[in-house]
Amino acid sequence: MKGTNRWGYAALVVFIAVVMAVGCAKKQTVKSDGTAGTGMETPATSAPGVAETPVQETPAKPAEPPMLAAKAAEAGVAVTEEKTSRFDDVRFDFDKAVVGEDGRKTSQAVAAYMMKNPGAKLLIEGHCDERGTAEYNLALGERRAAAVMTYLVSLGVPETALSTVSFGKERPLDPGHDEGAWAKNRRAHFVLR
Repeated sequence: MKGTNRWGYAALVVFIAVVMAVGCAKKQTVKSDGTAGTGMETPATSAPGVAETPVQETPAKPAEPPMLAAKAAEAGVAVTEEKTSRFDDVRFDFDKAVVGEDGRKTSQAVAAYMMKNPGAKLLIEGHCDERGTAEYNLALGERRAAAVMTYLVSLGVPETALSTVSFGKERPLDPGHDEGAWAKNRRAHFVLR
């Protein structure tokens, strides 16, 4: 009986070690076509049959020391390797996906650029603050990106030139844990492709 208990404990220890070594699965992002992906795919366009320009990945940089990351966040620079944009972000109120007055002004500037550059393609990224579950924030980020896209289309931007992706709370602009940081992270970000 004592030998059996030892083998049982040994098997339990091996099982726990294997589970810890394997780790958790990577979180998925929601693409504009409603399917889930690993975050490595090129975001889908909103119209089928439209050829996409491949998104080039930038090589990973060494991790920044915490002080540099905090200073970058204060300056409004994303800590998460975000692609820079020539446009301001559209900001959202807590738990909302309504394009406000400032967001409409920003979107009008984006629409003017897109109308002057008919060959341009634009990716609209939806982002959220850290509060709420990952699943909820992915859906909220998608609603935010879709709201901006709908407004741009109402201004005359062709829907085929636009695509959306949600990053939920996975790519914060500001890593802080207060209202100031959360307000910066509730946004739609524009990336020209």
